[in-house]
Amino acid sequence: MLQNSLDLGAILRAVVQASQEVGAYIKSERVDNTGDDVITKSKNSFVSYVDKQAEQKIVQALVSLIPEAGFIAEEGTKSKVEEEYNWIIDPLDGTTNFLHEIPFYCISIALQKNNEIVLGVVHEVNRSETFCATLNGGSFLNGSQIHVSKNNTLSDSLLATGFPYYDYEYLNGYLKLLGNLMEETRGIRRLGAAALDLCYVACGRFEGFFEYGLSPWDVAAGSLIVKEAGGVVQDFRSDDDYLFGKEIIACNPSIHEILVSKIQNYINAG
Repeated sequence: MLQNSLDLGAILRAVVQASQEVGAYIKSERVDNTGDDVITKSKNSFVSYVDKQAEQKIVQALVSLIPEAGFIAEEGTKSKVEEEYNWIIDPLDGTTNFLHEIPFYCISIALQKNNEIVLGVVHEVNRSETFCATLNGGSFLNGSQIHVSKNNTLSDSLLATGFPYYDYEYLNGYLKLLGNLMEETRGIRRLGAAALDLCYVACGRFEGFFEYGLSPWDVAAGSLIVKEAGGVVQDFRSDDDYLFGKEIIACNPSIHEILVSKIQNYINAG
């Protein structure tokens, strides 16, 4: 049986090393977005052999760290959920960017204990930036501690979001929300990799990020990194169902209340 207390520091170092090694593999495997290398999983959702190979490499690296842990992995290399420990993995968040050679994609690995994320690593492949955090241990970028932005007004804030690409339930309200935020912020960015968007909130590049239609592997690691950097993470209802609830708001504490209010006003999340 597993011990009640794991050495999260040692596990974190191993996960960081694995993410960087797999990141080097991804960077070396530039592929075209045609032919048999790319599979359409669903509308505007793609997977390449690189996603699959990267996930296999990650699983191989993780399976010995906590032998009894389960896996929640996007490409299904190893799919088994356990009661206590589970790895939550996105081997290539931003596959569409990767396929179009847009340099904004990453690896996301999180460790869940019971219902709580206790470790998160996000490795950005092109700039070799590794974001990581452990529960109550702070957040770090390439070894230096990071914190969310101190900007305290929406007008001084740069926000990030994701555009709906298959789930258009909130589309009308979402477009109205974007119009309002365009007028009241420094700008809105849609870069195409939610795990990285969250990390950019954690290190203060963005003041806030929101999106719906997400999966747990998109947000598991990044949400912990934001919280350990001093940020607030919730779903659209101001609850904590962001891991499996398919929607997330992450921001610095100063703009949290007003950003949540606007999202709730424009998007019918009830």
